[in-house]
Amino acid sequence: MPTAFITGASRGLGLEFTRQYAAEGWRVFAACRDPAGANDLRDIAAGAEDRVRILTLDVTDHGRIESLARELAGETIDLLLNNAGVMEPHDITFGNMDYGMWAGIFEINLLAPTHMAEAFVDHVAGSGRKLIVTLSSGLGSVALNEAGSRLAPGKLYMYRTSKAAVNMVMRGLSFELKDRGVTSVVVSPGHVRTDMGGPKARLGPEESIASLRELIDGLSIADSGKFFSHDGGELPW
Repeated sequence: MPTAFITGASRGLGLEFTRQYAAEGWRVFAACRDPAGANDLRDIAAGAEDRVRILTLDVTDHGRIESLARELAGETIDLLLNNAGVMEPHDITFGNMDYGMWAGIFEINLLAPTHMAEAFVDHVAGSGRKLIVTLSSGLGSVALNEAGSRLAPGKLYMYRTSKAAVNMVMRGLSFELKDRGVTSVVVSPGHVRTDMGGPKARLGPEESIASLRELIDGLSIADSGKFFSHDGGELPW
C-alpha cells in the first residue's frame, strides 16, 4: 500500500488529494493546522478504514515539522505532497505593499516545503516511489509573466515570487537527491474553484486533482527537476 503525506489537507486541493488517494486505497498522512475544525477531512478519515491519519501541523512551525519527522521515523512515504499555500488579497498592489504579509507568504510557500523536504527526505528515499511533489502555479513562471499571456502580467507579486522561489529550490533538489533516486517536481493545478482560486475558475477540484494524480502516477526519475501543468504539459520557468 503506497503512502502519501499531504500538507494543507483540510480544505481545497489538499482535501481533494486526500479524498482521491484514500479512495484509491493509499495510506495518507493528512496534515492540517486544526484537525478539530476539519470536519470534511475527519469525514474522509472515518470512511477510510484507518488508512487516513490526521496530523496536526502548522507548516510555519519548524519545530513541529522536525518532531513529526521523528515521530514517523521508520515510516516510508512514497509521495511527499507539499500542498499548503497562501496568496495575498488582490487589492495588495505595487505602491500598497504589505511587507510583513510578504514575509509570511514566503514562510508558507517557500520555507515550509523546503523544510518538509529536508525533514522527510529519508522517509521518501526509503519508499518505493520516492516522490517529492510541490504545488506551484503558472503565476510562478517568469516566462509567462509577459504581455499577452493568458495569465495577467504583473500584480500578485507576493504569490508569484514565492512560487518562483520554491520552483528554484525544488529544481535544485532534483540534482541534490538524484543519487538517492528521489524525483522532485513542481506542478501547477491550473485555475481551480477553491477559496484561493475563486468561484469563476475554470476547473473544479475533482478534475484538477484527477489530472494531477494521473501525472504523478507516471513520474520517474527522468522527470525530476521539471515544472508540469496539471494536464501533463511542461511549463516554462
